Amino acid sequence: MKKILFAFLMLITFNSNLFAQVEYKIITSVESIIPSGLGRSRLISAEEERNYKDFTSEQTEEDHTRNKSDRGDIRVKDFEETKLLNFYNIAGIRFQNIAANDAVVSSKINTMVSEGWELAFVTSAVESDAGKDDNQGIFITRYIFKRNK
Repeated sequence: MKKILFAFLMLITFNSNLFAQVEYKIITSVESIIPSGLGRSRLISAEEERNYKDFTSEQTEEDHTRNKSDRGDIRVKDFEETKLLNFYNIAGIRFQNIAANDAVVSSKINTMVSEGWELAFVTSAVESDAGKDDNQGIFITRYIFKRNK
């Protein structure tokens, strides 16, 4: 009887994992690397969902119909915006600002984990100062979380 009960419990556990629905959420940090601290740095999280299919067209050899979806419909008006500090101030790179940003981002990650999210992937990129006449630059990081629905 114990073996049958154990096998039944294993079957239920296996099936629940097999059919588990997973959802993903992306949190993006944008940190300014503009000299003199003139940029803006933020941690952004969308509070609305969008279906990519609403803004997608399929191109084929026979049909070259242009995607006519309205960009205004893509925009998200409900999002969470958390201020971060810029990497630079008037004196140059500011390590305290980097540490402060790490503390804020860690707090966000810890909150997401406590809400049942798992940090699945992290990806980052930079567009930095390209020389004397380029006063623009950002460091962007995307934190991709997942959880079972």
